Amino acid sequence: MTGSKEDRMAASEIRRLRPIAHWTLWLAALVGIQMAATTPLHAQQDAEEGQIEAEADKNQVAVLAQFTTGVENREPVDQVSFVESGVKRIFFFSDLRGLAGRTVQHRWIYNGKTIAEVNFEVRGPRWRVWSSKELLPDWIGDWTVEIVALDSGDDHSDDREEGEDEGGEVIAAETFTYSAPDA
Repeated sequence: MTGSKEDRMAASEIRRLRPIAHWTLWLAALVGIQMAATTPLHAQQDAEEGQIEAEADKNQVAVLAQFTTGVENREPVDQVSFVESGVKRIFFFSDLRGLAGRTVQHRWIYNGKTIAEVNFEVRGPRWRVWSSKELLPDWIGDWTVEIVALDSGDDHSDDREEGEDEGGEVIAAETFTYSAPDA
């Protein structure tokens, strides 16, 4: 046998540990296969749970609405609840969620009378829309805009009884006051 005493001792140690190493590698491979088999399952479960949550969110209606003096980059520039008669135009901005595929209306109401109705087709899970109204100097007082879902979102909207209200469901409303400069 050639080599130093250290080489021979190292070779002997390797022969002694080889069966242990073999079983360790086999066990590690088995555990690795088990881990590989379970990891995608957990990832799939997480993905399925996320999909279920997304479906629930999709069916959950959320509306953010506000009056503003302008809209830039599809966002309101400010939020107002009171404007003086010097303001000639007011915007009503809505951020709609969970209404994809439905028709939504901004219904402008002054002194209990509907002054304007503006319809929007909601074409995505989040849809930002706005309408505006030119304000005449004698339209002093409170204005309300209702956000109305015109269709029910189900496939039975044609099953309404004759005479049943087709005005839709009011899902949100906001009010602002238009006042004279010295009020």
